Amino acid sequence: MIGGARGDATDRRRPLLIVTGLPQEARIAAGPGMTVICSSSNPHQLRDALGRFDPLSVRGIISFGVAGGLDPALATGDIVVATEVVVGDGRWAAAAGLSGELIGAVGDGGHRIRRGIIAGSEIVVPSPDEKAALRAATAAAAVDMESHVAAAYAAAVGLPFAALRVVSDPASRALPAIATHALKPDGRVDVWKVLQAIAREPSAIPHLMRTGRDFNRAIVTLRGCRRLLLGEGGRLLGGSGSLITADL
Repeated sequence: MIGGARGDATDRRRPLLIVTGLPQEARIAAGPGMTVICSSSNPHQLRDALGRFDPLSVRGIISFGVAGGLDPALATGDIVVATEVVVGDGRWAAAAGLSGELIGAVGDGGHRIRRGIIAGSEIVVPSPDEKAALRAATAAAAVDMESHVAAAYAAAVGLPFAALRVVSDPASRALPAIATHALKPDGRVDVWKVLQAIAREPSAIPHLMRTGRDFNRAIVTLRGCRRLLLGEGGRLLGGSGSLITADL
C-alpha cells in the first residue's frame, strides 16, 4: 500500500492538526493555529480519536514529538523530518511543501536536521538489536508510534502530512523495561510503579537516569522547534486551535 498527500497546507485560515504521543509533547505543541491530539502512546486510541475528527477543520497534519533512533549516526537531540513513513506493507510520502516549511523554520535554530524515513510501530522498540533489525527492514532513520497512524489518516482524507521527530534514545541505547511499562493510560508516568521497580532492581537506577537525561534533552530541542514554528513570526501560524486527548 502506497499513499501520499494530495495537497499542501496553503489555507492558513484553518489550523494544523498536530499529532503527539505524550502529554509533554502535546503541551509543547499547543498554541495558536494548532489543534493537538495526544494519543497517550496508544496507536489504537489515536485511530479512534482520528475517526471522530473532522478533517475539514484543518489544513494539514504534522506528527510531532520524540522518537527512537534507528540510524547509528543520529544522536540524542537530532531532528528527523520525514521523507516518508513506513510500516509493514504501508508507505506514505510526506508532503514536500509542508515538510519544507518545517525544515525552513527549524533550520534557523542551529539544530542538526536529517531528512529520512520514519518507521511506525504499534509497540515500543526498546533494544539496540530490535532497532537494528527494524532499520535493516525499512532503512528508516527513526521510529515512533504515531506517525504511521497520522500518515494513513492524512492519505485517506486527502490532507498534506509531515512529521518532525527529535531523537530521544539513540540506536545504541536500550530503553529500560521500567520506562516502557510505567506509563498510565493517559500517557503520564506512574511514579508508584517506577518506585516499586527500583526497589526490586536498584541497579536499574543509572540506566533510568540516563534515559531521563536523553528524554529531557530531546524535549528541550522539541521546545526550541516549537518556538521557531509557532512563536512570534513563526512560519506555521494559522487559525485558532485546540487540545484533544485520546485517553478514552
